[in-house]
Amino acid sequence: MAMPKIIVAVLALAAVSQAFLPHRQVVQRTQSSPRSLKIMASATTTELESSVSDLKRVLEREYISFFDPMERDYYSPTVSFEDPMTALAGVDAYQNNVDMLASRTLMGKLLFQDAGIVLHSVEGGEISQGTKIDDIITRWTLRVTAKVLPWSPTARFSGVSVYQVVPGGPKGVMVEHQTDYWDSINIQPGTTGDYQKVDKSVAVKDFLNQLKPENAIAPPSAPELPYQLLRRGNGYEVRQYPSYSSVKMSYERRDLAFEAMGSFTRGMTALAPAIMSVEDDSSKSMTWPLEYAPPGQSSPPEVTKAVERAEDPRFQAMNCQVETFPSQVIAVGSFSDAILEPVVRKADRLLREALDRDGLRVEPGTDSRVTFAQYDAVYSMGKRRGEVWIPLKDGGHPW
Repeated sequence: MAMPKIIVAVLALAAVSQAFLPHRQVVQRTQSSPRSLKIMASATTTELESSVSDLKRVLEREYISFFDPMERDYYSPTVSFEDPMTALAGVDAYQNNVDMLASRTLMGKLLFQDAGIVLHSVEGGEISQGTKIDDIITRWTLRVTAKVLPWSPTARFSGVSVYQVVPGGPKGVMVEHQTDYWDSINIQPGTTGDYQKVDKSVAVKDFLNQLKPENAIAPPSAPELPYQLLRRGNGYEVRQYPSYSSVKMSYERRDLAFEAMGSFTRGMTALAPAIMSVEDDSSKSMTWPLEYAPPGQSSPPEVTKAVERAEDPRFQAMNCQVETFPSQVIAVGSFSDAILEPVVRKADRLLREALDRDGLRVEPGTDSRVTFAQYDAVYSMGKRRGEVWIPLKDGGHPW
């Protein structure tokens, strides 16, 4: 693929992450008595609170529909937008950029496919000093596939959008300016997750690295346990896993444990990855997911066959147990080397350092064990996919 086409794709998606913009308006004031001013201020505050609540619901709708339609009455005609790679002004430019990313324009149809955004939260917008509106902040995860490249890579971004909102416009409030920050490059080290601007070259490099063709990767041993990506950070990911049922056993040798688990799950649909934990006392356990809670459900389907099989004396002798894990927020660090103790422990240490740097807090007690995941078969060829997992503490993260 010629380099100019790659650059075109870069510049097009650069305009991509600009998913949210603001408007401007003047509030007219008139001379009134102190009592009248107090009544008017109270009424104005109530009206603004209602309008801001409406705007937050509009943002939720726009994210869900990927801005189809974009509710332009809530955006200033001169709204401005800035993200780590690009900047633009005007509501028409903003909508055209979103439509291109969503493949609703001719250029977008040539460059992109499967674009989508998941909204995690909408916060802020409190009213103070009569008519001052605090920033509205959304937290999101964005994905887009660059179909213009032969290997069709998918780029993923997570971050926040900061909306500056002012009174005015046909809906009572309007977005005047929007600033986007990416979790992968904009989190300020040593804070509890504050964001800072970085040089544009850092953003371009981050994007280009996601467009590189993958090397030969060992195929996964089974369909994967699904998850929702909450953050693509610098050196790690944060994922929300659903509740899932599993079979778990203690082991001494990992290869023999794979054989035993394969025997236990014969006739079932086990899921990848195999999840291993090694405690400080060197005791080891392996877990294979079996069923997971479908969207909207809190519990996975029953695994009757697994429960019955766990009663078999052969598997009781192997200490095979059926266990259900609750939904969890997991921090994940990746590695591609063979799963050896020095490799896994280094990956675990680097992940813990990254989480501490970005203000995320791990579940208490997790420092006494190392948990790692293997997606490929034991003796598979190709680039391996290994991960270390650390559960995050409730309240120790923004999700």
